[in-house]
Amino acid sequence: MENFSLILAIVVVTALAFDFTNGFHDTANAMATTISTGAMKPKAAVAMSAVLNLVGAFLSIEVANTISKGLVDESGIQPEVIFAALVGAILWNLLTWLVGLPSSSSHALMGGLIGATIASAGMGAVHGDVLVTKVLIPAIAAPLVAGLAAMLATRLTYRLGRNANGEAAKKGYRSGQIASAGLVSLAHGTNDAQKTMGIITLALVTGGAIAPDSDPPVWVILSAGLAIALGTYLGGWRIIRTMGKGLTDLQPQQGFAAQTSAATVILASSHLGFSLSTTHSVSGSVMGAGLGRKGGVVRWSTATRMFAAWGLTLPAAALVAAIAEYVTSFGTWGTAFVAVFLIASSAAIWVVSRREVVDHTNVNDTDDTNVDDTNDTEETTDVMSTAIAAVTPPPPGHVEEPDTEPATRTATV
Repeated sequence: MENFSLILAIVVVTALAFDFTNGFHDTANAMATTISTGAMKPKAAVAMSAVLNLVGAFLSIEVANTISKGLVDESGIQPEVIFAALVGAILWNLLTWLVGLPSSSSHALMGGLIGATIASAGMGAVHGDVLVTKVLIPAIAAPLVAGLAAMLATRLTYRLGRNANGEAAKKGYRSGQIASAGLVSLAHGTNDAQKTMGIITLALVTGGAIAPDSDPPVWVILSAGLAIALGTYLGGWRIIRTMGKGLTDLQPQQGFAAQTSAATVILASSHLGFSLSTTHSVSGSVMGAGLGRKGGVVRWSTATRMFAAWGLTLPAAALVAAIAEYVTSFGTWGTAFVAVFLIASSAAIWVVSRREVVDHTNVNDTDDTNVDDTNDTEETTDVMSTAIAAVTPPPPGHVEEPDTEPATRTATV
């Protein structure tokens, strides 16, 4: 470890900072539906998710190897490139957290790495086949597969439980939600925590601290697991509100189906080494569960904003990372400038977020911006009810009270 330079130390610390933002940005993936349906109290939910994220970090290293060995050419980049990539990913995570949009931390990291690598070593340093097969295709397939599975599971669940006792069934499904939420948290640790492990391992290789093609050292696995667990415990309450209430209103049956479907997709992808977006998977399953219930509604205005964020994540993070890489190429002062800019921007975003605090005490409060479709429906229903009442004849035997108002007015005059 004698080659552990100052820039390498900065990269490791910045990578763990990204892992922390990944934790609170993606807490909603595991716990939004559990919290919104009342299956668990908010603080207990994020505490359980944090512990299982840490456990999941030790279960596999396939995704870490995809990033550290497969996506870019190790020999063509320097630690400064990794630093620039992390700057792009962190800033995108914080901006989307501020507005409550569940975008992909994974794709922010991938976009940052690709943008910084291209700016430093050119297009040839990015392995296009790995990018397509293990990043882009899963990005499209994951929400579709998870959504379809959740829709079918929801319909099957309601059909099987149509004769069950209402309250007893709800209690059973809430227990099932807790178990499935734990499975999603475990899956999140096996996939997202590994991305930071992979990026730190790549930095250690480029900095000469470990040999090429090395697996993540134990201290890297432990530190990445702890960072994402801490971020998860603090809770990304803004995104939890969007996922739990903004996309659709979920009942316990739907929450159980959505989380089970998402966890299955994420765990399968982790086993295959796909750098999957857990956000895409869980969002797709939540929408699928919303469509699977008879009378269920997906708020497409919120979903459209979310889709736009998904499409912008890779290019936006890549652009910021490429600019950061250009500045760091000027030497030590350039790297210092980028570091100061990152800290100042992060602090500014936090200050802005304090204007409207969202935490465990109000995460289930309905936000007007997220329920436009519901309000519209309620207003339409009220108007229609009034109109129907006006033209409906009175029931038999009903004697209508005479309208005495005109006579009163005449007497007054």
